[in-house]
Amino acid sequence: MTKTCILIGAPMDSGQQRPGCLMGPAAYRVAGIAGALSDLGHRVIDRGDMDHGTLEPASCTNPAVHDLAECIGWTKVLAATGRAAMAEGFPVFMGGDHALALGSVAGVAAYARDIGRPLFVLWLDAHSDFHTPLTTTSGNLHGTPVAYLSGLPGFDAFPPFPAPVPPERICLYGIRSIDPAEHRGLMAQGVSVQDMRALDEQGIVAPLRAFLERVQAENGLLHVSLDVDFLDPSIAPAVGTTVPGGTTFREAHLVMELLHESGLVTSLDLVELNPFLDERGRTAKLMVDLVASLMGRKVFDRPTRSYG
Repeated sequence: MTKTCILIGAPMDSGQQRPGCLMGPAAYRVAGIAGALSDLGHRVIDRGDMDHGTLEPASCTNPAVHDLAECIGWTKVLAATGRAAMAEGFPVFMGGDHALALGSVAGVAAYARDIGRPLFVLWLDAHSDFHTPLTTTSGNLHGTPVAYLSGLPGFDAFPPFPAPVPPERICLYGIRSIDPAEHRGLMAQGVSVQDMRALDEQGIVAPLRAFLERVQAENGLLHVSLDVDFLDPSIAPAVGTTVPGGTTFREAHLVMELLHESGLVTSLDLVELNPFLDERGRTAKLMVDLVASLMGRKVFDRPTRSYG
């Protein structure tokens, strides 16, 4: 089905401490994301890059937390932008580090509440991102969005999340790095964690299909948050949080094709691309290829590419 794809750039790297993610939106554009979507028959509207706006003083009792005001600014801007974009079409949030999801998912959740439909979230990531500003030891707020959208306490400095997502509507998929505090929180909340051990045992398809069946049964909206480190670093080196043992090229494309066939995805994050760490743009191009698979490109339609 033809969609109106709304590209929203979020050049932010305040959620972590390795510079470079702010170049992500430009890299996606150079890698041809608009053309890939247009070639599939979709209408593309590029809203350009957002800005965090005027920052207000903010504080946290955890001294490790850094760039709090910037992350709050981005959250407010992306929540408002995302809520409006959902009413127009299919927003694609191009990051930027994963802290952008503090705002993108808030905007999508507000829209879902507006129209009276449940929101489901598929988190494709090496990390569970289930810290709060009070539990993080690194102070990196890109590790907090799932806790925020779950409605956990500790986010007093942030706008209240508009409609917290119940644990049964969240699926963490491809996880392979969880801190002890996050593990305790996930177990207490009952969030579904499909780590790489589970995917190795059950296969890549069955857990995803089971989750998608729940989305369909409840007539839900599905937000997909795709972190570069969901992929194995051997095929996607342009990320500052590499964890070995990620999904392969074939597995990642299969996930995207299953999501397309479901017809359930209504919004998308592309996060943690750091072009400074890339090799001739290979990670940016792979991420664009995955977006194309999500939006309808079939396996036999993929172009042959030379890196010579």
